[in-house]
Amino acid sequence: MDPTTTAIGTWSGGRFMHFGEPLEDERLLALLAPGDGIDTVISADAYGAGEADSMLGRALEGRAREDYCLIGAVGHDFYKGQREGAKGFPRFTDPRLRGERDYASYIRMAAERSLQRLGAERFDLLLLHNPDRTGYSSAAVWEGMRAVRDEGLTRLLGVAPGPANGFTLDLIDCFERFSELIDWAMIILNPLEPWPGELALDAAATHDVKLIARVVDYGGVFHDDVEPGHSFAEYDHRKFRPDGWVEQGRAKLELMRPIAERHGLSMLQLACAWNLAHAPVRCVAPTLIQESGPGARPVEDKRSARTAAAWR
Repeated sequence: MDPTTTAIGTWSGGRFMHFGEPLEDERLLALLAPGDGIDTVISADAYGAGEADSMLGRALEGRAREDYCLIGAVGHDFYKGQREGAKGFPRFTDPRLRGERDYASYIRMAAERSLQRLGAERFDLLLLHNPDRTGYSSAAVWEGMRAVRDEGLTRLLGVAPGPANGFTLDLIDCFERFSELIDWAMIILNPLEPWPGELALDAAATHDVKLIARVVDYGGVFHDDVEPGHSFAEYDHRKFRPDGWVEQGRAKLELMRPIAERHGLSMLQLACAWNLAHAPVRCVAPTLIQESGPGARPVEDKRSARTAAAWR
């Protein structure tokens, strides 16, 4: 199965990327399992240093492989590299770890181990996760990606820039150099965060690269239960955002609300529809967050079948 219109990633549920409250196993497994209108699941091997893969593997147990699209991502070397605080693990292209002649063997090893944890024989799509400049521009990296595709470990290839990168020119350059190998890319895009993702849309269309949009929910604001004064836990990943982002986002959200109501959409559905109105965007992957506090919506409601169906 190719990536479908709606997807869920293992960054949801608060366990591995610290968005909101971390879910206990039973709720997280139910959240990540494909079905009820969400047929594409996404993991990255660096999340939890492999634990996210293993959790998704548990959620996939007993499900027919042809019933869902499996997307993986490799790029951060937690096997040999040492975690560097908030920067996370170094990329496998870090010259402290290896030279370019060893890129292909690393990519194959990382893909194989990720699949082993997931309990799968192949990915439908494998992404180069959060590359550095070398990852975007090195022919040795992309020959390594080609090799895992040719060996049957994945059907499709792609690239997933990280939010900390000034990635626009690097991503466009990557499309221009290696578009014959790149089927999909993942970008951050939503009505309150059109920049810099929109700057890569024309290049994606020109090179026939399909896009997955993540952070569609703008840090949870489009879920409609993050209010001004919201208290974020100490390690919540959203604390990197500037002061006042919730208040400013909510003010703009209220200006959009009449549009959503006119079309019978929730605010998240409006954000998804806005993303999918951009021709290269073929898949949306909002972050599903269990917020804290008495006014928080259950994350199960955010993932519900009626919501997922409307994302389409």
